[in-house]
Amino acid sequence: MQKYIAKLQVRLNEDRGATAVEYGLLVTLIALAIVAGAGALGDSIDDLFNDASTYLNGVPRP
Repeated sequence: MQKYIAKLQVRLNEDRGATAVEYGLLVTLIALAIVAGAGALGDSIDDLFNDASTYLNGVPRP
C-alpha cells in the first residue's frame, strides 16, 4: 500500500499534463487573435479598394 501511495503522490506532483493544457490554451488564444486581426485587416483593405474604385469612377476619362 505504501508503494501505491508513493506512486500516486509522484503522479499528482507531475505537471506535464497541466503544461500541455496551458500550451493548448495559449495556442488557441493566439489563433483567435490572428483570425480577428486578419478579419480587421481584410475589412480595412476592402475599404481601401472601395475608396480607390469610387475615386477612379469619378475621374473623367480622356
